[in-house]
Amino acid sequence: MRQLVIDIETSAPEFDSFDVETQEYLLKRANTPEKIAEVKERLNIFPLTGEIVAIGMVDVATEQGTVYYQAPGRTIAPFTEDGTHYVAGTEAECLQRFWSASADADRIITFNGRAFDAPWLLLRSLVHGIPAARNLMPPRYSTGFHVDLADQLTYYGAVRNFSLDFWCKTLGIPSPKTDISGADVPSIYRAGEYERIARYCIRDVRATRVLFLKWEATIGQW
Repeated sequence: MRQLVIDIETSAPEFDSFDVETQEYLLKRANTPEKIAEVKERLNIFPLTGEIVAIGMVDVATEQGTVYYQAPGRTIAPFTEDGTHYVAGTEAECLQRFWSASADADRIITFNGRAFDAPWLLLRSLVHGIPAARNLMPPRYSTGFHVDLADQLTYYGAVRNFSLDFWCKTLGIPSPKTDISGADVPSIYRAGEYERIARYCIRDVRATRVLFLKWEATIGQW
C-alpha cells in the first residue's frame, strides 16, 4: 500500500495589491484597527486571497521525499538533498506535478489536512482549471484514504487540539519548527528565500510521518 504524507505552505500578496473593491469586501466586517490589521495579516490562510508556495510529500515506506515549490523570478534546476527531490515551478505547475505524483496513492496522511491542506489543494486547482486526480476530502469519519492526525489525536474534537510542534516535543520527535513556523512563510517568501520554505515544508512532512507511525503502532488500529 502506497501511503503519502503531505503538507503545504502558503503565502499571499500584500493587501494593497488587491483592487479597491476587493479591499472593501475583505474589510467589510473589520470595524476596529485591530480587526483590520488581522485581516491584512491573515490573507495567506484563505485560498482565494493566498497561494500555495510549497507542496511537500514523503512516502511512508521508502521515506523518499519531494517538494514542489515556487521560486518566482529565478531559474532553479531540480536538485536532491537528504533524500528529498526539490522541483521549482509556478503554482499551477506545482499543483499539476502534485496530482500526477499522488494519483496512485492508497492513502494520504496529514496534520490538520482536512481543515487546511486538502481544501487548499482542491480550491487552488479550481482557480487554475486543473483537474484534481483524487478527492482529498472523503467522509470525515473514514480513515481509509485520508488520515488527518489532528482529527485522530483529538478524537474529532472530543479533547483539546495541540499543534504539530507540541506533539513532536511530547513524543520526542525532532520538531520541524527549528527556525521558522508557518506564520513566517509570507515574509520569507517575499524576501525570496524560496528554498528555505521548501526545506521547512519537508521537515513538517517528515515529522508528521514519524507521528503517524507512532499513532498507527499504538492507538491507530482502533
